[in-house]
Amino acid sequence: MDPRFQKELEQLKVKVLQMAAYTDRALERALNAVLGRDTDLARVVIDSDREINAMECEVDNLCLRLLALDQPVAMDLRFIVASMRLVVDLERIGDEAVNIAEQSILLAQAPTGPVIPELGALSSQVSGMFRTAVNSFREQDIELARQVCAADSLADDLNVKVLKGCMELESAECGMAGLDRAIRTVMVARSMERVGDLATNIAEAAIFVVKGVSIKHHCQPF
Repeated sequence: MDPRFQKELEQLKVKVLQMAAYTDRALERALNAVLGRDTDLARVVIDSDREINAMECEVDNLCLRLLALDQPVAMDLRFIVASMRLVVDLERIGDEAVNIAEQSILLAQAPTGPVIPELGALSSQVSGMFRTAVNSFREQDIELARQVCAADSLADDLNVKVLKGCMELESAECGMAGLDRAIRTVMVARSMERVGDLATNIAEAAIFVVKGVSIKHHCQPF
């Protein structure tokens, strides 16, 4: 194998994992901001989003260079293609972190209301899914990837429970403040649930690299 190609392939892996680490930090800060009513932390998430966007462009350019100059095959080709897919999902997770941060600022400015416990559970669920998905890609571990795919239904269930909890609280409070808080909480939960979906995409990318099959939309079993 061409030593230059091998070196650039290793650089690609490092850059993808670096972007994943930045995204993980943004997500964790956003989740802490909304659960802790921390507006300063939320603003850090919003201001740092450009770094994730820049990393996506850098990875894309490297992938295109490797594809154009080296015409890789087999697992190397799948890794490059999967990396291009993965950074799109990472960038979207970064966007959802920004959405959560923006809503957390508005929630923090509103009067304190009843806590919906499922929101914290959903936060922990999607954060864990994301980290496990990244680990599955880094280690090329199909079993970890399967765990993420299986966990997505729990995230969906928790999102529904948050929605029901918000509806119940809004009905009990019967005021504009309660309605606004409920709507914003639902928006936060929806962003969290999307993070779970995107983490599942990353796990599917890991399976694609190792097995050479696409399970997106259940195209093939795994």
